Amino acid sequence: MAGTINKVILIGHLGDEVKMHYFEGGNSIGRFPLATNETYTNRQTGERITNVEWHNVVVRNKLAEICEKYLTKGDRVYCEGRIKTRQYEVDGQKRYTTEIHVQDMTFLSTKKDPNNAQSNESPIQGNSNPTPPSVAKEEDDLPF
Repeated sequence: MAGTINKVILIGHLGDEVKMHYFEGGNSIGRFPLATNETYTNRQTGERITNVEWHNVVVRNKLAEICEKYLTKGDRVYCEGRIKTRQYEVDGQKRYTTEIHVQDMTFLSTKKDPNNAQSNESPIQGNSNPTPPSVAKEEDDLPF
């Protein structure tokens, strides 16, 4: 394989509201924690064990604004993006954080009612891939 791939796919629940930051020039960035879990049964005790993993999710510009408008804590989402690690400094100490930079997102369940929204934006699809229009099934005489 000649190239490399950095792709992350997550399905999880928001752990908090979307925190927005706006910049000059109209750009924006949204951040929120996303929880995924893994459940298994301990073979020795028969006890069900659930491990929760927290991910720092970053969305930008229009997708960030849509997330802020429609998502609340506990909502379930599908995210596709790439993993990035960045470094910052606090009190002279270097710190590192790993983030998921999302490029495409689908809302699987939301608590906010999209019918009350005053916009034509789709609450189901959050990026450049719009939800396909419903296609009316035509009657024909083909057997398949």
